[in-house]
Amino acid sequence: MAHVEPDDRATALRIWEKAVAAPVWDGPPVWLHGDLHPANILVDRGRISAVIDFGDITSGDPATDLSVAWMLFTAEQRAVLRRAYGRADDATWERARGWALALSLVFLSHSADNPLMHGIGERAFRTVLA
Repeated sequence: MAHVEPDDRATALRIWEKAVAAPVWDGPPVWLHGDLHPANILVDRGRISAVIDFGDITSGDPATDLSVAWMLFTAEQRAVLRRAYGRADDATWERARGWALALSLVFLSHSADNPLMHGIGERAFRTVLA
């Protein structure tokens, strides 16, 4: 795993605490990809062209899949996604950021043999903390 500075740890802890304190999803379950990250998204000429690997499809809180926003998009692009999605209230967005934090740490901790996934983890971690 990449070296994490004490300030990063403190910031990550604040983000995590805010995510787990956010109200739970109280809407109906929505269909979820279940494993949505950049390695499962195909891009053609800078545009998303397909989503692959639906082996973990499930239903539940949309925050799970919305976490990809921190793995794939800039702050401006995340804002566009949030507006376009429509159902991403503040609580859902906070939970999504918490999911992105958790997934970034999983990718960083368990991808020593996979530079692609390690890079996704590093970028997501830095983006979540920004």
